[in-house]
Amino acid sequence: MPADAANSYAGDVSPDEAWALLEGDPKAVLVDVRTVAEWNFVGTPDLRPLGKQALLVEWQGFPSAGPRPDFVATVERHFGDNGVPKDAPVLLLCRSGARSRSAAIALTAAGFGRAFNIDNGFEGPLDPEGHRGGVDGWKARGLPWAQG
Repeated sequence: MPADAANSYAGDVSPDEAWALLEGDPKAVLVDVRTVAEWNFVGTPDLRPLGKQALLVEWQGFPSAGPRPDFVATVERHFGDNGVPKDAPVLLLCRSGARSRSAAIALTAAGFGRAFNIDNGFEGPLDPEGHRGGVDGWKARGLPWAQG
């Protein structure tokens, strides 16, 4: 984590730690901030074993280079509509952990007290052959996911 971001969000958690938080806290929410194309073609976390569902909210749409201006409002609306307090754990996930860190910082600035970045994201870093999904991240850790 960059030194200047040290106090700007709750911190990084591993995919396994994220699963444990989701499992142990009924109010914990996972927000997948990847794009619609990533959700459709790469897959999404499957929280059905926990009786939950991931909230899918793009941090930035394709081909936009910046964050969506309605990202925070969309997450706030979900929390309000479902009676989830802003101090509930919010676990943010992207492909590798960069966009979700930015989203965690934005939610913290908006008053979410426990916005965590899931380190290594859904697919993790590149392997020696330049592919994702086998070295680390949600999929490589064997956590539930679904495609399509």
